[in-house]
Amino acid sequence: MKRLAGNLGLPSIEPLRLRDALAVLREREPDLFAVISYGKIVSTAALEIPRWLALNVHPSLLPLYRGATPLRAVLRDGRAETGVTVIAMDAGMDTGDIVLQERMTIAEHETYGELHDRCAAVAATLLLRATEAAVEGRVVRTAQAAMGCSTEEIAATATRPLEKADLFVDWDWAALRIVNHVRSLAPVPLARAVIGSQALKIVSAHVASPAELNGPATVVAGDGSGVVLETVVPPNRSAMSGAAFLRAVRIG
Repeated sequence: MKRLAGNLGLPSIEPLRLRDALAVLREREPDLFAVISYGKIVSTAALEIPRWLALNVHPSLLPLYRGATPLRAVLRDGRAETGVTVIAMDAGMDTGDIVLQERMTIAEHETYGELHDRCAAVAATLLLRATEAAVEGRVVRTAQAAMGCSTEEIAATATRPLEKADLFVDWDWAALRIVNHVRSLAPVPLARAVIGSQALKIVSAHVASPAELNGPATVVAGDGSGVVLETVVPPNRSAMSGAAFLRAVRIG
């Protein structure tokens, strides 16, 4: 964004803390803020600066999947649908009125990286539409409480930043849960697992068909189904097939 702004002759500022920039922002008397991929609460003092409103783009069907990691969470939960929402910001975490929302189908084997890039393209279009609506004075706001989601579902889908422990696969999980976990962490930072005494990162995997259940790349999950390790990365080694890794582990 800084490079693009420079190419257009637009000034940019990079405060260590948002409050350090408030005076500068007030001096410029902005009409509108657009907040994207900012992982902290924006203060009421900041939100009161723009003349019209502050818009935020969030990659989920709000009010579901509020918080820091919505795309990873929808994949981990095995959802078939997500979306992008533009809200008029308030002092809460992703709680502002909905301005625009677009639904998106999640492909069966789609990874976090793939879904992220598709959502980014939709987000750019929605933000432009929302900005044009603000300029023309025709923003329509819908309270999130009117979206028909229960308080329990909203709470159950709230997300938080990833921690190291969140990366690890538990082989007692059902096979589909393991595969969805792998999808949610690909291509970075990648799911982590231990097989025997060997640690590895899992790049890609799928639920084994009946014919693959006893195959050379298959690990049996907690529900008795199989997980086919397509590509893995052992410590200090390049990516390799799951079959090659498991063969080395069994021989060793």
